[in-house]
Amino acid sequence: MEKKLNKAEAGFHLLQILSAIDGDFHHMEDLVITNYLSENYPFHVNLDAAVDYLSTLPKDDYVLHFQKCMNDFYQDSEESERMKFLDFAVKLVKADNDITNEENIFLNLLFQAWERENE
Repeated sequence: MEKKLNKAEAGFHLLQILSAIDGDFHHMEDLVITNYLSENYPFHVNLDAAVDYLSTLPKDDYVLHFQKCMNDFYQDSEESERMKFLDFAVKLVKADNDITNEENIFLNLLFQAWERENE
């Protein structure tokens, strides 16, 4: 069983998957991820293990890992933090000026899972 990720790790994994799902990593996406980390985690977060893990994660496993990270982030966050994260996720998929079907599917997973609490 995979270990629970803290909020910083889970958010990073979510954004990295969103940036990779279309098969094309754009430098503007990297800037969004960097801005997210610097705005939300002013302390140093070691993400080497996350990068290693994500670089070997088969694309077929993205959705399961994405859902796990959504749950981990949710458990460690307040509603305002989730809403702020959703803004970063939208900025990320818009960063290359092309929202693909894959990006839209993953973004919708986030919105559907996290907006239920507002109903």
